[in-house]
Amino acid sequence: MAFDPATVIPDLSQKTFLITGGEAFTDSHLLSSKLSTNGLGKQTITTLAKHFPKHIYFTGRNVRGAEGIIHDAKSAAPSVKLTFIECDQMSLSSVRGAAKEILAQTSDLDVLICNAGVMATDAALTKDGYENQFGVNHVAHALLVKLLLPTIEKTAEKTGDARILSLTSLGFMYPFPGGVQFDGVKTPQDFGPGSQWARYGQSKLANVQYAAELARRYPSITSVSLHPGTVNTDIIGRLKPDEKDLVYQMNKVIVEPEEGVYNTCWCATTTKSNIKNGELYLPVGQLGEHSKESSDKELSGKLWTWTQKELEDYRL
Repeated sequence: MAFDPATVIPDLSQKTFLITGGEAFTDSHLLSSKLSTNGLGKQTITTLAKHFPKHIYFTGRNVRGAEGIIHDAKSAAPSVKLTFIECDQMSLSSVRGAAKEILAQTSDLDVLICNAGVMATDAALTKDGYENQFGVNHVAHALLVKLLLPTIEKTAEKTGDARILSLTSLGFMYPFPGGVQFDGVKTPQDFGPGSQWARYGQSKLANVQYAAELARRYPSITSVSLHPGTVNTDIIGRLKPDEKDLVYQMNKVIVEPEEGVYNTCWCATTTKSNIKNGELYLPVGQLGEHSKESSDKELSGKLWTWTQKELEDYRL
């Protein structure tokens, strides 16, 4: 599908957005060399800002990086309202704090874009004891969704159109055997060379399945997963040489961030009737094929139940 954001994205003046991972990470944290949303997060903000949204909230850890994004976005769209919310997705208490701050500032949330993520990180745990890719890519976003869900539901009731978008990748097709290893996600899951990709696939599979479960359980909200394509951002640039070579070998087409956000922006702004609730979308606006694991409703139901149990003590 041809997609020109300048002409296809409609006026967004009635829409409030929240985008996770809107800025780059420059500190010396364990994941600082791999946790990068400087490409897709920043570019999504910049692209949407040109269409006069009511407000864009975005999260991240780096205040200085956020200030730069706000400056760049306002250079392209001087009147856009942008607010940075500090949030470290390695910490569920930080996620909860971010949710509280967001809800203190807005009573509407039309589109939540779960964009932040890590890829092929070294074996390690989050501050709450989850395998770091699963913790950042799935658990942290699931908590944010849980805490913001009543507001998103109210927005859907009022406007007839609220959305939750979960960024995944084709890595969802290459998890551990059987999909999510529920008995292992509270360990580093270090099984030697190459296991970082299975850990990544596990987390990306969870993104696809959780979006489908959200659609089944909250049909008034449009919840989909989407693959942005293989995008030339720092998340690839900061990989180890052998990891980077593997990405290039498996992906013959690699696009720049400006094009890499097309699918996200399409899913966020296309007419509601164009998008099928619970589905997976490939660039741009194309229904994707599922794997055996991603289409397994029993497995996705188990993921939902497991996740709710893990998050039951986290309330506003």
